Amino acid sequence: MKKSFFILLFGIFSVLTSFAQETIVKGSVLDATTGDPIPDVTITIEETGQSIKTDANGEFQFPGIVPLGEQVLKIEKVGYDTKRYPIVVNEGKTVDISGMTLEYDSSDKKDLFIISISDDNLNSEDDGLTDNISGLLQSSRDVFLNAAAFDFSATFFRPRGLDNANGKVLINGIEMNKQFTGRPQWGNWGGLNDMQRNQVFSMGTTPNDYNFGDLAGTNNIIMRASQYRSGGRISYANANRSYTDRVMASYSSGLLKGGWSYSVLGSRRSGEEGFVDGTLYDANSFFVAVEKQINENHSLNFTGIYAQNRRGRSTAITQEVFELKGNTYNPFWGAQNGQIRNSRTREINEPILMLNHYWDISSKTKLNTNVAYQFGKVGNTRIDNGGTRFVDFNGQSSYIGGARNPDPAYYQNLPSYQLRFDNLNAYNYQQAYLAEQEFRNDGQLDWDELYSGNAIVRAQGGNSIYAIQEDRNDDTQFSVNTIFDTELTDRIRLNGNLSYRNLKSENFAELKDLLGGTGFLDVDFFAEESPNAANLTLADIAQSDVNNPNRIVQEGDRYKYNYEMDANVVSGFAQAQFKYSKVDFYVGANVSQTSYQRNGLYENGNFPGSSSFGKSEKLNFSNYGVKAGATYKITGRHLIDANASYFTKAPTMRNSFSNARQNNNTVTGLESEKINALDVSYIYRSPIVKARLTGFYSGFKDGSDIGFYYTEDLAGLGIDNGDAFVQEITTNIERRNIGLEFGLEAQVTPTIKLKGAASVGQYTFANNPDLYLTSDDFAGEVRFGDGTTNLKDLHVAGGPERAFQIGFEYRDPDYWWIGATTNFFSNAYVDASSLRRSANFTTDYDGQPIVDYDSDIARDLLQQEQFDSYTLVNVVGGKSWKIDDYFVGFFATINNVFDQTYRTGGFEQSRLGTYDRVLEDTSRPNGEVFGSRYFFGYGTTYYLNFYVRF
Repeated sequence: MKKSFFILLFGIFSVLTSFAQETIVKGSVLDATTGDPIPDVTITIEETGQSIKTDANGEFQFPGIVPLGEQVLKIEKVGYDTKRYPIVVNEGKTVDISGMTLEYDSSDKKDLFIISISDDNLNSEDDGLTDNISGLLQSSRDVFLNAAAFDFSATFFRPRGLDNANGKVLINGIEMNKQFTGRPQWGNWGGLNDMQRNQVFSMGTTPNDYNFGDLAGTNNIIMRASQYRSGGRISYANANRSYTDRVMASYSSGLLKGGWSYSVLGSRRSGEEGFVDGTLYDANSFFVAVEKQINENHSLNFTGIYAQNRRGRSTAITQEVFELKGNTYNPFWGAQNGQIRNSRTREINEPILMLNHYWDISSKTKLNTNVAYQFGKVGNTRIDNGGTRFVDFNGQSSYIGGARNPDPAYYQNLPSYQLRFDNLNAYNYQQAYLAEQEFRNDGQLDWDELYSGNAIVRAQGGNSIYAIQEDRNDDTQFSVNTIFDTELTDRIRLNGNLSYRNLKSENFAELKDLLGGTGFLDVDFFAEESPNAANLTLADIAQSDVNNPNRIVQEGDRYKYNYEMDANVVSGFAQAQFKYSKVDFYVGANVSQTSYQRNGLYENGNFPGSSSFGKSEKLNFSNYGVKAGATYKITGRHLIDANASYFTKAPTMRNSFSNARQNNNTVTGLESEKINALDVSYIYRSPIVKARLTGFYSGFKDGSDIGFYYTEDLAGLGIDNGDAFVQEITTNIERRNIGLEFGLEAQVTPTIKLKGAASVGQYTFANNPDLYLTSDDFAGEVRFGDGTTNLKDLHVAGGPERAFQIGFEYRDPDYWWIGATTNFFSNAYVDASSLRRSANFTTDYDGQPIVDYDSDIARDLLQQEQFDSYTLVNVVGGKSWKIDDYFVGFFATINNVFDQTYRTGGFEQSRLGTYDRVLEDTSRPNGEVFGSRYFFGYGTTYYLNFYVRF
């Protein structure tokens, strides 16, 4: 009995001793300027990778076992300069490092990103800009990803060959990617730079608190009023890239008595034109966030965003046009009454209202519930030159009118068109010279000609032959989700998400401007007797809406097409993270259900009855995903990291209906895309050097895509001249992305940092996808040969596959800084024509093989064009002063210092699609008439920002 008592006493004493000797590392972080505590600062013990975030009072304490001896704490938060604090941890002792400070990052480097990418992405898909991924990466602290976000962005470089449809952008935990394209609409929060500084980025499918993730990563923009540092900021920027002037003012209260906090912002961006001629910019943005801390456990936040933007668009041009007019040329604009007027403008006006509830159930368990409502419009204008009038002559109905294409860069206006003949004479050369001189000296849209054309027809009692059409998408979206997070133990963390999104999208054409005319007849001037409507007369087939025939529309009326799209997405996600001294690992899974349905409000004459009017078939997609990863800590400085995932994704709404503007037809063979990915990294980190080397692989199966174009070369279909405006549907697309990426950063002195980055990849098609065409010019679906297109081993277009950077930064103790980078890019490819690589290429108009077909010549004709490599030098710098309680400063950047000319992308035209026609065109000694069209990068551009912070 006595022995047992002593054993019990010894055990109690041992436990008490162990508690008394517990090793603790704790402290707090303050704003170096205001002295206020900073919440959500990440504190990392570099030796083990253990990390924790500061609480609302800026305090932290590491739970569990901490490493002994000399250690380095890394203190970091987006918007502040990262710091490292050396400490010594002794067993059984408490290390209290309260009062650590972080300095606000006065370089405002994100502004450089905002103008270079977010504003550019306000253009539409055919501008070749919207797939840029750099917006996802701006908050990353990874050396390579920083290079990709800030220095590689001008080339539309895609890390790992991924575009931004492969990533997720969230605001306060709610996904903002559009359901129509799968891409974020950057313009919805453009001009809110000061309120976008709190961001959390996770690369690929690595763990994040909000959702399953995607291959290109997840970026959550935190717009809670309580998370902004107190104070205000006023800034003015001048640039020559997207806009020319920007004024912005913002103020955040910080946490006030009574638990209230608020933030407000207003900005104005404007410019008659950017680097590219005629690209007007007209944008106003407003932001408000109000938060009430109800008690220690509950907080309610409201966020409202209004970001209206109107932007003049540009387009890809042929090499001939580039040689005549240069890389600033834009055919969409012309002078009207001495003012620049762009015929193709894009306007975004989609306010966002958001309510967020934060519930700290306990010190280790949190529940965040969010509700968002977004509404408004996106409009894209263009010239409609199909205006007509209806006549009935001896019982025969017909339409008289229509007008020539007013595009100044239309192929018939260029010298190559006049020199397309085999046996040229003096007249041909004279016409070519006149066309060249006219295009060089003017080459812009003639607004007076459009107005005068309408005036002539109006005087004769006719309708407008020219008008401005606006293609509208008026979306109303409701989103709700709840995010759960709990620490089961000091080493195990569990989080999950349930979400629902409902979209109702109205899609229609609106008559924006009659250009001086009296009305516009709502029929298809180009309509012909259609095999899709064999029992209807031409007068019926031409109708945009058979139920309202021969309607004369006025400004503000809907016409041409009018339909609704409904989408519903329900998803769930769960993830577990495990942290141990030598290894951290995670597992995660998600499931989702997606449905789409079209509802036609017009009965199109080419597709009568339920083919276009009423509700379509309802498309349903069930999807799932799994992921896992681990970080093995060889030592505190040497780590091996690996991540693997397999998941499926529903096709986007855009790729689910073959021609939603005209009919209810869904894509044949449509399936969810299957994606698998693996990456393995070696990471080295020390107080001086940070480096990462990663090998990656991504595989994609059952992808789909839809293209729209006019072609002259459809063989064997019995169509006059083989001409048709077609929808090109490609399914069963397989792609393979493989490569290496490397990033290195060395703090060689307290003021000098050297950095380098490199990416070498190969992004190719892994099979020959299925291809078919649809059109109102022929019935059903048309396939050529075995129904495939020979894309296997061709490169997927989208920026350079190889990128290299070296650079430096110097930060002087007297608060001025300068940096420069040299960036080399290569292995970018043109987007190959799928039609040319189908059996249509080898088939004559009679459906028989082309007689003089030469496979060696054909191989040369179909060789995918690789763009020339190029080098860009960028310089950035700034200076700040403290005057009483004010911080005054400026920063500036010069991109492409040496004015390098380069191509960022391009595509082969499919107007010519058979061997003999392509050979004829490419063999012309005076240049192709239908050559590839290219996007050119900007020349030397600058950005200058002045600011006052208080």
